[in-house]
Amino acid sequence: MLITEVRIRLVKKETMQKLRAIASVIFDGSFVVHDIRLMEGDGGLYMIMPGRRTLEGGYRDVAHPINSDTRTQIQSAILSEYYKLIDCRNG
Repeated sequence: MLITEVRIRLVKKETMQKLRAIASVIFDGSFVVHDIRLMEGDGGLYMIMPGRRTLEGGYRDVAHPINSDTRTQIQSAILSEYYKLIDCRNG
């Protein structure tokens, strides 16, 4: 699958302490995954796929990559668009 578009919505740091952005990723111009969260952790930025709360109180992904290569590809595309947006706003 080819990533054809990434849309980023920035989140103010004051609003959510570790949440930096919400992303939507379009694949092959025909399938979209919304609400991918970009979080800041001790090791830097990372993505969390959209999920739902379980009856036990945990979370379960609604949509997610099947392998680590695809996860890396999606995360890299999101980070690239995020940094482009940040650079445009800062200068």
